[in-house]
Amino acid sequence: MQAPAPVSGQAYPTAFADEERANYLRAGVVFTSAYTDNAVGPVNGVPISDISYYITPTIALDETTPRMHAVLSYAPGFTFYQRESDRNETDQNAAIDLTFKLSPHVTLNAKDSFQRTSNFFNQPDTLAAGAVSGGTTTANDSVISPIAEQLRNFGSVGATYQFALNSMIGATGTFSNLHYPDSSEVAGLFDSAAQGGSFFYSWRISKVNTLGVTYQYQRLVSYPTGETSETQTHAVMIFYTWAPSARFSVSLFGGPQYADTIEPPIAPLDIVIPPMKSWNPATGASFGWQGKSTSLALSYSHMISGGGGLTGAVHLDSVTTSVRQQITRSLSGSISGAYAQNDVIGSALAGNNSGHSIIGAASLLEQIGPRLSLQAGYSRLHQEYSSVAVIAATPDTNREFISLSWQFSRPLGR
Repeated sequence: MQAPAPVSGQAYPTAFADEERANYLRAGVVFTSAYTDNAVGPVNGVPISDISYYITPTIALDETTPRMHAVLSYAPGFTFYQRESDRNETDQNAAIDLTFKLSPHVTLNAKDSFQRTSNFFNQPDTLAAGAVSGGTTTANDSVISPIAEQLRNFGSVGATYQFALNSMIGATGTFSNLHYPDSSEVAGLFDSAAQGGSFFYSWRISKVNTLGVTYQYQRLVSYPTGETSETQTHAVMIFYTWAPSARFSVSLFGGPQYADTIEPPIAPLDIVIPPMKSWNPATGASFGWQGKSTSLALSYSHMISGGGGLTGAVHLDSVTTSVRQQITRSLSGSISGAYAQNDVIGSALAGNNSGHSIIGAASLLEQIGPRLSLQAGYSRLHQEYSSVAVIAATPDTNREFISLSWQFSRPLGR
């Protein structure tokens, strides 16, 4: 048995079925040139455009043994601006995903990803083939300050145990952190953190149908104006997955979610706000298809989530989609998009920075040779958060890019 999408913690794959590889060492370098109409933020209220050059060395290891599967990747980045050279930066991107079989029926998984950047768009594959998760627990990355230095870290540790032919249980712990080293760059946004845990029972009622129940706990913390806003949630959800093949599945989940929020006192009179307690519905649906020349993933969720930089936890409605298509033998295209409505729980702080984000991107990739490829694309970001000064000043970002990639791959164990 495989853990269904609502509780697996994994994103739907965006690779084509015949692109999947295991046991390789891969290295390369990507050179990207981009024009951005909001490259360094507003000056005298007007967005400043610029052309940037981005160099990214990459290295990745994917190794599979009878009991272990390990995927490690590291991609530093170096950005140079044509006019605003004082915004030149160095990025860091690292990720690890380990799966280990303690026995034929017990599996452990641990993963962690870390990003340090001053440019949201300079992340590997940002918006080109975005990750789509059908899970009940994901970090809220929908509030975006494109030009601010930021550190993001997300990790999880989990275990599954198939104790009968058609029955499985599992548990997962997660954490995430968002930190802005220079708060003056992100007026209206704040550091945040989240910790959580979940337990599930999954029952395979037929060859293609799986039914289960999961309990989820979250502790969501934001640090506005030096204070602490904390929300704790408890949810019990039923989930269902229909998977007629290993590369096609549809999942649904839903149930009640209880939230308990404690906000800091309102300055300057230190007015104490009583705790806010509420029951809320938590629902979601997702779909994934991985074909020989097409991949498609779509998800929707309505849940209480971390604020992702806002003053506190939020009621989050989000839709994410990703489509890839092999057009010719050497040419492929991708389209991705996301919409998120963030409604902050409570409004004890001055102003309520609820709002929404819309992200869209399209790109074409031409495989010039076995190791060389050329990609061109366009992405657009629109956000409306009237109380977040850094976003309200320049709510729109348009970016056109072209990149040249050279990659070397060596099989392992053969």
